[in-house]
Amino acid sequence: MPHRTLSDPGVVSHRRQLLDAIDSPVDLRALSQSQLPEVASELRGFLVECVSRTGGHLAAGLGVVELTIGLHYVFDTPRDRLVWDVGHQAYPHKILTGRREQMSCLRQKGGPSGFPKRSESAYDTFGVGHSSTSISAALGMALAAKQRGERRTVVAVIGDGALGAGMAFEALNHAGSMDIDLVVILNDNEMSISPPVGAISNHLARLLSGKLYTSVREGSKTALAGLPHLRHLVGRWEEHMKGMVMPSTLFEELGFNYIGPIDGHDLDSVIKTLRNVKGMPGQRLLHVVTHKGHGYEPAEGQPTTYHGVTPFDRRTGELRKGKSNGPSYTQIFGDWLCDAAEQDPRLVGITPAMCEGSGLTAFAKRFPDRFFDVGIAEQHAVTLAAGMACEGLKPVVAIYSSFLQRAYDQFIHDVCLQDLDVTFAVDRGGLVGPDGATHAGSFDLSFCRPIPKLIILAPSNENECRRMLRTAYEYEGPAMVRYPRGCGPGVVIDPDAPVFPIGRGEVIRRGRRVALLAFGSMVTPALEAAVSLDATVANMRFVKPLDESLILELAQGHDLLVTIEENAIAGGAGSAVSESLSARGLAVRCLHLGLPDRYIEHAEHAEQLAICGLDAAGIVASVGVELDRLAPDDAAQAVFAQPRQQGVGA
Repeated sequence: MPHRTLSDPGVVSHRRQLLDAIDSPVDLRALSQSQLPEVASELRGFLVECVSRTGGHLAAGLGVVELTIGLHYVFDTPRDRLVWDVGHQAYPHKILTGRREQMSCLRQKGGPSGFPKRSESAYDTFGVGHSSTSISAALGMALAAKQRGERRTVVAVIGDGALGAGMAFEALNHAGSMDIDLVVILNDNEMSISPPVGAISNHLARLLSGKLYTSVREGSKTALAGLPHLRHLVGRWEEHMKGMVMPSTLFEELGFNYIGPIDGHDLDSVIKTLRNVKGMPGQRLLHVVTHKGHGYEPAEGQPTTYHGVTPFDRRTGELRKGKSNGPSYTQIFGDWLCDAAEQDPRLVGITPAMCEGSGLTAFAKRFPDRFFDVGIAEQHAVTLAAGMACEGLKPVVAIYSSFLQRAYDQFIHDVCLQDLDVTFAVDRGGLVGPDGATHAGSFDLSFCRPIPKLIILAPSNENECRRMLRTAYEYEGPAMVRYPRGCGPGVVIDPDAPVFPIGRGEVIRRGRRVALLAFGSMVTPALEAAVSLDATVANMRFVKPLDESLILELAQGHDLLVTIEENAIAGGAGSAVSESLSARGLAVRCLHLGLPDRYIEHAEHAEQLAICGLDAAGIVASVGVELDRLAPDDAAQAVFAQPRQQGVGA
């Protein structure tokens, strides 16, 4: 049966006679191999249909439709473990493993996650969201199976971009020395390390994974075990012959039997090779070449644009843009970076594989010699910036909050400990809506606040974001501007606005009895809640150093201080306020509002805030409960001890 693509008329809407009957890989394996191309066509159409309605990751999933079918058809999942890397490519896997009917609610509250998740399905063997973890996890599973005497194959699917991260190579290096049943699938979808793919390479891949080659290869090792010199000669001949026709040397040196490359969209070739690979012993790496967006013309032409998409018209590919109050914080950063680079030739921009997501596209085009995309290598990005700063450059590292977690050691030791002049533009600070817990910036204030010599700024609106970026850049030392995903409240940007004085906040509403100390994105809901509460509102601006004079003023004039932050309560900005008060010996009633001590699942951002009590209604309710606890005498007789003489650490 010929394989149809979504470019053909009517493919998206044709009946899914085969796919609708597949509720698990067991149903898939009951089909004949000749039926699988039609399954691929129906699966690809269904994927486009679903994502066009919900938004999400599209191009990567389209690229692995045939590979996903082949893996579940050949391997006995979930008994055989299948570990996906990153998770962007896992939508076809979800559809084939019992979640087809739930895909209409993908990434929505109560619906499936956009990433593999252990609590969601037995087929999701490992939860992911960040890249380059699959080989380490798969190796752990394979070693556990060996230790428990269980016979199963563990398969890790990793993209060529994720393979560039240090963690992936650490796992390959370790796995190569083990005696285990482990398959690594290298999904090469950028043509970055691939020779031309065609009939010859497919034939070679099948040959090198077949029984004849495997038996000769393993048999020669046994036969020549007592003749080390001859065995070495034969081994070198084998290596050089394979090295002439394929990029195997690196993986062979690491201890893997390399097979490939094969065309990942030739379903028959994929299945035949996977069957051969399944029957091979030891550690083997199958190199599969795929194309992001395959089968859907708009995504094929613009795989980066269709990597992660909003809802779109599935027939034209036109993306539907939601209503916006103005530029996103990401765009504000990108605009500021270009303007700052025009003024200062020392400025360089660094990102770990998030050029588009971090707003660096325009900068990369205008200043190509000053733009450095280091790939999925957050640790390297931070230490690279440190090295540049040592030589007089002014690096700006654009990084997501949850990605900064991966470079924490370098952040402390290589930048802050040396007091180097590096600016960190930390995007996605706080909750991130449909991307869920894996990408939420829930902890950055908590893990960065204790670091000496670092200043931390949190803008409450668009204009403050631009001013804070300039403030951080002109500060001679490590500085971090932490801003949320999406748009602000709609404040007009003044590109010539001055820098902020370090460590100074501002009272933006005067009330009585209750003072709301709001950080960053929480200023807007705090102002809304203050109307009902008749509360004072302070825009704190700096998480570090805190404006302690402002805190003291508010403590002396109010019965209750309420800190509000879109960060974990534990160790966050509110904790810093309490520490400041305690150091001064001030007995002040404090209520800390922030993210609770649990992971917040995917939902719309407004829904997540409501779940956490961080919308205006939630703030009013929490403050009301706390006020009810204050006895009248306590409210009227707030006791303040004299400030201690020693300084307050901040």
